[in-house]
Amino acid sequence: MQSITRNSIPLYSLFTANAISLTGNVFTAIAVPWFVLQTTGSATQTGITGFFTILPVVLAGFFGGTLIDRLGYKRTSIISDIASGVTTLLIPLLHFTIGLQFWQLMALVFLGALLDTPGTTARSALLPELAVQAGMPIERATSLTHVIERGARFIGAPLVGLLIGIMGTANVLWLDAASFFVSAAIVWIVIAAPKIEKQETQSGKYFDELKEGLRFIAQDKLILAIVIMIMLTNFLDAIFGGVVRPVYVKEVFGEALNLGLLIAANGGGAVIGGLIFAAIGHRLPRHTVFVAAFVLTGVQFWVYLLHPPIYILIATVLITSIGAGPLNPIIGSVEFERVPAGMRGRVFGAIGAGAWIAMPLGMLLGGVLTENFGTTIMLVALGITYFITTLSMAFIPAMKEMNRKSSSV
Repeated sequence: MQSITRNSIPLYSLFTANAISLTGNVFTAIAVPWFVLQTTGSATQTGITGFFTILPVVLAGFFGGTLIDRLGYKRTSIISDIASGVTTLLIPLLHFTIGLQFWQLMALVFLGALLDTPGTTARSALLPELAVQAGMPIERATSLTHVIERGARFIGAPLVGLLIGIMGTANVLWLDAASFFVSAAIVWIVIAAPKIEKQETQSGKYFDELKEGLRFIAQDKLILAIVIMIMLTNFLDAIFGGVVRPVYVKEVFGEALNLGLLIAANGGGAVIGGLIFAAIGHRLPRHTVFVAAFVLTGVQFWVYLLHPPIYILIATVLITSIGAGPLNPIIGSVEFERVPAGMRGRVFGAIGAGAWIAMPLGMLLGGVLTENFGTTIMLVALGITYFITTLSMAFIPAMKEMNRKSSSV
């Protein structure tokens, strides 16, 4: 790894802003569903909560990407973080004053996710120019970005589980709100807005530019194949992570701390895998690594099915999650190489929305199915389906193109 120089300070500042904001997001991701499950005991309502967390990500991805390109990446990041901080702040504020009804919580969860998504996309779009300025290969920059994302789970998940027991779920959300404001301040003060050349094809009409981004995805067979396959795996992950895992932990172990430790193990394994890929990933065949890593991550379903002691479950989840480390860095590298700089907002937003579009359905369906069939049957179904889906990527011709490097940056 290279040392920090004056030219690399903006890049590492971006990493820091992401780390703070993402750790806060982990707090919300655990505290809110646990609060619903704890107060209602309903897997269905927990699934509904997940639905209102994911749906706005899809909507913001499709319709907010063009706005990001128009406002600029730095400005969008700052506005989004401030708006998300205010929205998150309202949850504990209402809870401790006039009271918070379930429908009000769902509305705030929806708005929080809707406002947070453009900021995440904008910070991602800032990465290539900052990496070039710092003299860092794009594979390493994307790997470190996703190591930070996974590291936020590794640190934030057990911490929030511990804090829930000490402070209560509502109080944890004060910390989450503060993280957005700190992230906005870092981007505002340290990072200069990059100069991006506008594409000649821009029409000046919002929906025409939105269609242009969707058309780009449809015409690029590799990116389209990635979006479809990630959509399928995210659907399965939403069922597991949003409903089956918290219900399983509550039934088997009964404590939020154990849920936090398992999510931390997932993040820790991904950090290890991401660091390995950051060091040697630019020398490895992307397609082979991508398929093998995906298959490895799916082994966790069978481990949960065996109902091992918590320490064995944590250790095996840590190992299988190493496979998650290279996935997003590979996808990010492909996107940065193939997507024109002036179109990143709308294309990245649409790619993210396409990848997440099945997740709200996964949350709702997972809640209903888990309520009716239980966690054992769900884990068997998830394990079989995930293995077939991920292994099939080895035989899709378009996905083999990810080994070829081309640059539009």
